[in-house]
Amino acid sequence: MTVQRSVTVDAGEEIHRDVRFFAQNTTFERLWPHLRTRVGEVFANGKFSHGKQVAQLEQRLREYTGAQYVVGVNSGTDALVLLLRAAGLKAGDGVIVPAFSFVATASAVVLAGGVPQFADIDPGDYTLAPEAIDAAVTPASRFVLPAHLFTGMADMTAIGEVAARHGLVVLEDSAEGIGMSRLGVHAGLHGRGGVLSFFPSKTLGALGDAGAVLTDDPDIAGRVAALRHHGRGGHTLDHFPGIATESGLIGTNSKMDDIQAAVLLAKLTCLDDDIARRRALALEYETGLAGIQGIRRRPVLGPGDVCYVYLVEADRRDELAAYLAAAGIGTEVYYPIPLHRQPCFDSYGPHPELPNAEQACTRALALPLYPDLEARDVHTVCARIRRFYAEANA
Repeated sequence: MTVQRSVTVDAGEEIHRDVRFFAQNTTFERLWPHLRTRVGEVFANGKFSHGKQVAQLEQRLREYTGAQYVVGVNSGTDALVLLLRAAGLKAGDGVIVPAFSFVATASAVVLAGGVPQFADIDPGDYTLAPEAIDAAVTPASRFVLPAHLFTGMADMTAIGEVAARHGLVVLEDSAEGIGMSRLGVHAGLHGRGGVLSFFPSKTLGALGDAGAVLTDDPDIAGRVAALRHHGRGGHTLDHFPGIATESGLIGTNSKMDDIQAAVLLAKLTCLDDDIARRRALALEYETGLAGIQGIRRRPVLGPGDVCYVYLVEADRRDELAAYLAAAGIGTEVYYPIPLHRQPCFDSYGPHPELPNAEQACTRALALPLYPDLEARDVHTVCARIRRFYAEANA
């Protein structure tokens, strides 16, 4: 447990020094009665992965997102790999991806047998710039995979228009997208399919890794469902017999654990409240960081946005992060290296200059944001940032 120490600053304002980048202790204490019941059901059923809790979670996520099909898997990364395979990716197919994203956006393409083709981002919202797709397209291009980042979605209308002009299949890295929507359509459902990640720090997070594929396409859903369980067809959820039944595809072991499904079902009961809480905290940051020279804030959240990460662009970003760390405040750099400069993709080059992505990697900094955070913690972070720039500019 973190012990908060406090100091007094010039205006008599008290600063509590320790603010973790992410924590969910209070959430789990509140949800424990519900969670205990769910976990008890797992033990009573005696099937600890790919069982009844997973089936119930898939149903609840269909209701929440409006997707015709939801297929639970063991991570957001696997969800991307299996979605790409199920959508028909063949060896050597080009997949256009944003150069500013988590590495899994591009590494999933490689793991599925494709070739990542990097494109620049919109400097305003950090997502794939629709006009950058034109520059990235080659005769090998078959897919485009925008990533929805931090608070909002990529411009799926414009991306869809560009993709149609080039004959590209649109898939979505909507790993961060639970609750996000545009024009009444949930993230992940604007193309042929998308994914969700339930990594613990996500807006809907498990106690470990878990993920899901969202789609309205029955063929994609059927192939993902088979691929996650060694290519086996037919009914497999909560099904004990038939382990050695026919495998029509070369699949993998990407079944979701029922304990994680149980956690997610419990947390789904407060997801909308958690999203509202994140929005309220983001607005506290908007107020607290106003007028600080050296900080560029995100635009105020719009309809359909969900604040998964509160991100700023900061002058002297690395110095600021070190200053906050020394004061007991956790931050995270999203992302320190653009994807087209990651060593693991060297063999897929040569890569173009992508100035917006490269610039974002030098300035973007995520501040603490999660439902258990208190408003006074946000004020602490803002006060420390204000002090850093006051001292730096003195």
